[in-house]
Amino acid sequence: MEKISQRYSELRAQLISKRNPEGFWTGRLSTSALSTSVAIVALKLSGNPDDRNRVETGFSWLCRNINSDGGYGDTPESLSNLSTTLLCYSAIHFCQNADSGKHVLSAMDKWLAGKGISIDSPDVVRSILDIYGNDYTFSVPILSMLTLCGVLPASSLDMIPRLPFELTLLPSSFYRFLNLRVVSYALPALIGVGIYHHRKKRKGFAGIRYLRERLVKPAIKKLDGLLPESGGFLEAIPLTGFVAMCLTECGETSNNTVEKGLDFLRNQQRSDGGWPIDTDLSIWVTTLSIKALGNDIWNSLSEKEIEDLRNHLLRLQYTSVHPFNGASPGGWGWTSYSGSVPDADDTPGAILALLMLFSGEKAEVIAIENGCRWLTGLQNSDGGFPTFCRGWGKLPFDRSCADLTGHALLALLKSVEMLHDKMDKKLLAEIDRSISKAMLYLEKHQSGDGSWLPLWFGNQLTDDKTNPVYGTAKVCIYLKDTFGLEGPGKKYLNRIEKMVRKAEGFLLDQQNRDGSWGGKKGIKASIEETSLAVSALAGKSPDACNRGFQWLMNCDRITASPIGLYFAMLWYDEELYPLIYSVEAFRRFLKSK
Repeated sequence: MEKISQRYSELRAQLISKRNPEGFWTGRLSTSALSTSVAIVALKLSGNPDDRNRVETGFSWLCRNINSDGGYGDTPESLSNLSTTLLCYSAIHFCQNADSGKHVLSAMDKWLAGKGISIDSPDVVRSILDIYGNDYTFSVPILSMLTLCGVLPASSLDMIPRLPFELTLLPSSFYRFLNLRVVSYALPALIGVGIYHHRKKRKGFAGIRYLRERLVKPAIKKLDGLLPESGGFLEAIPLTGFVAMCLTECGETSNNTVEKGLDFLRNQQRSDGGWPIDTDLSIWVTTLSIKALGNDIWNSLSEKEIEDLRNHLLRLQYTSVHPFNGASPGGWGWTSYSGSVPDADDTPGAILALLMLFSGEKAEVIAIENGCRWLTGLQNSDGGFPTFCRGWGKLPFDRSCADLTGHALLALLKSVEMLHDKMDKKLLAEIDRSISKAMLYLEKHQSGDGSWLPLWFGNQLTDDKTNPVYGTAKVCIYLKDTFGLEGPGKKYLNRIEKMVRKAEGFLLDQQNRDGSWGGKKGIKASIEETSLAVSALAGKSPDACNRGFQWLMNCDRITASPIGLYFAMLWYDEELYPLIYSVEAFRRFLKSK
């Protein structure tokens, strides 16, 4: 026990030291081959001679980071996949000088051949469309870049679904009825890539083409209106790059979207030549860090440092309708940069962090009330919580999911527990109804083996790329944190305990022989998954937890694993995840003794 306590003190100090000069956590997302390939193509197309070195260093990063099997994964530690390999093929083919990419292209040709794919075969289009199914958010931009870079012939455009950019000019309330085939936060791709296809495809009735052409300028004007101050849509390098390259190729360069988008890409390049998928996840890793430290944060930081953290979170709550997606005020996004939009994981995360840091000021109560109001307004009719907005159908990231629902449930229950005498009575009634529906959703979606599946996280080594260990551990932790509540949580205690017992049983069954956890039993372990499983089991099974701790303490280095999912099946790792989850595991285990 002494060794565990000592290790916790070391890890806690390390986590505290990771704060930036402003006093909050920024983290560092893995460099992405996919982002790098998209960025260098967009910059080369711009024709700016000042970008030549940026393109060359990005090109060199790609050549250095090809996997040993000849393919590319989303991160340098990721398994090779078709989408990223094809995008890297396009970028290297398009950006090489003479034959400087010849050997890398040859290696990719062999990898693709092993998958039964020839780069000049029409099967490429069908393969990409099959990967993403009815969701065109990512498949159509990927295929567009392949044609734009000359890897696929222009005739392939006729095989690629058309994106109806003109429909974005209708009121947003109509979108859910239009079957747009893109997730709600990808409207820039719908417009930018849609215009590219309109301009490049020559088939269709002349009258319809004329009408669509007349709508190009209004659509670009709307796109400019969606552009955040940073120039990066959602702070996402791939999304911003796809839009900039498609509009540039169409000759539509005299607009803020292209000009500021290219500047955004220039500013995001790293010293090694590559690009991450997004600027950062600063709000997310900050709230995770606060919750990982728990009450120990009061002994780890000064009152001034805690006040600065509290004010930082209060300042980043959206207090007006969001210009990008029309979201109501009250939520939080994932980063402090302007491209972020409110979502149903960062909002409960911020609420719970503010409750942890609560000082009793009226501004805190108002912020938490507004956050709860935003959450209850987002809840789907099935009782679950989607990521960004309700009513868009069943495309990825716009449907209900268990981990977000568990997170929202805990935030609502704890808010009522701590602030019920200060909260608006009408809001309290809304929260009560929301809690009841969320409980039903979690009960209905817990599998017979006790597991839940997450939406934003997965495991590349499982057969179906899902991560039931992550999802189950997260929801189990949220539910166990309701134990001891005297408000509405007490009313649901028996039902919560039943779900927790099943979840704990699942996690115990998934532990590997060496004491670790991966995405499932028998899957290579990660620090993140092992730490989360230990946190969920703290106080339940000392033997399983001790074996998990032994595995964690035998790890030579705290290394991140690509378990995060971003945008549409895009893997990433975040350097702070293993440290944050390790701190939480050690703290929860020691607290349970």
